Amino acid sequence: MTDSGHDRHECDAAVSLAFSVLGKRWNGMIIDALGGGSLAFAEVRRAVPGISDAVLSDRLAELAEVRLISRTVSPGPPVSVTYALTPGGEQLVPVLDDLGRWASANLAPGRPRE
Repeated sequence: MTDSGHDRHECDAAVSLAFSVLGKRWNGMIIDALGGGSLAFAEVRRAVPGISDAVLSDRLAELAEVRLISRTVSPGPPVSVTYALTPGGEQLVPVLDDLGRWASANLAPGRPRE
């Protein structure tokens, strides 16, 4: 990696964009739930306890917009919609696992500061 300010700016912008999506409540849990394979809306709702239908719908739309998940509509009858991770979303699962382990070790509430 070079030391130019331009490269740092691009990296900062990319990290800021990532956290603007991943930092929203529920998004990590939705990605984690879909890490096991495609799910229907009701299955995602059951996998993410406490989320409302409206918020889940918004979060799924947002994650689809940034291409971390895909939305597939089967015409039915009855019509069914399933959600799955895209290749980019699949690449994110181990990153979120690593981030969770790091946060548990370094940002635990009540942990004394060194």
